[in-house]
Amino acid sequence: MRAVVQRVKHSKVTVDDEIIGEISKGLMILLGVEESDDEKDLEYILKKVTKLRVFDDEDGVMNKSLLDLNLDLLVVSQFTLYGDARKGNRPSYIRSAKFDDGKVLYEKFLEKAKRLGINVCHGEYGADMDVEILNDGPVTILLDSNKEF
Repeated sequence: MRAVVQRVKHSKVTVDDEIIGEISKGLMILLGVEESDDEKDLEYILKKVTKLRVFDDEDGVMNKSLLDLNLDLLVVSQFTLYGDARKGNRPSYIRSAKFDDGKVLYEKFLEKAKRLGINVCHGEYGADMDVEILNDGPVTILLDSNKEF
């Protein structure tokens, strides 16, 4: 499982000109599911995302997490995170999870994040979405449950 985690001042996701998810200060993540992912991958990414210390403390040092500050989380599915463009100019998405399998893990991710008491908003799995992001910093962190980076 992969996540592009961005600290935001504001973010929203729109489908067919309708806002379906919107947050103020918090984290916006693009979440990609790999074909071999399971519950352990989900748990790793969820723990990392919610405990990443990327928010300033009282001294202006990035030492606080989403959970510490009770901030919002916007999660958008992104199968292209497993795009491989090393050969040619057309990326291959062979490592991305099949639609139904990816959707199950994506929805479990949302459910588990909500159980942590986080205000979770989200996109629509598999939809053509417009995502608006007002980066804060900017701060962007790449996570991979297989620790490829």
